[in-house]
Amino acid sequence: MAVKPISIREMEKQSDDIFETVVVMSKRARQINQNRFMEQAIKDAEEFELGVLDEIPAEPKENYEEETKSVTQAMEEFLDGDLKWQTVPEEEI
Repeated sequence: MAVKPISIREMEKQSDDIFETVVVMSKRARQINQNRFMEQAIKDAEEFELGVLDEIPAEPKENYEEETKSVTQAMEEFLDGDLKWQTVPEEEI
């Protein structure tokens, strides 16, 4: 599931500033990664009751599920207009 090339014109439909576009998409991709990590950590904590020095067993490859890459998902959300953001005025920084 590779990222497909997209036109800059498509990105400009959502925002006139290309740098703002990149920042918005990259922050959303980071949020997606953090959410996936936390969900996996919660799932692992519920499944295993481990002691302090125990190792987490490796997950068998049979249970592997391929997910959409976070960057791809963030780009799709941005281009579909699903992301909302606002800029903070420099006076508040």
